[in-house]
Amino acid sequence: MNKKRLFESSGTYRIRVQGHLDDSLSDYLGGMVITRAFSKDRQPLTILVGQLQDQAALSGVLNELYVRRTPLLTVEYVDSYLQKPKA
Repeated sequence: MNKKRLFESSGTYRIRVQGHLDDSLSDYLGGMVITRAFSKDRQPLTILVGQLQDQAALSGVLNELYVRRTPLLTVEYVDSYLQKPKA
């Protein structure tokens, strides 16, 4: 079955950005969980994961990162990765 993504529906996203972000920014980033890590070449990066209400909420998070001059590395829709298998 081919599922169609709707702009009005919620979804879980994983966003990777360059540099380390402080945990206190979670409220400004839609309540996403902030995890600091390093790339293969030891460059600092931050991974944001969380469920956003709709595409407008995703746009708000991306805009906040833009305002803070945070370079984006990837933006992924990950609901399919996080769903539990059906019994």
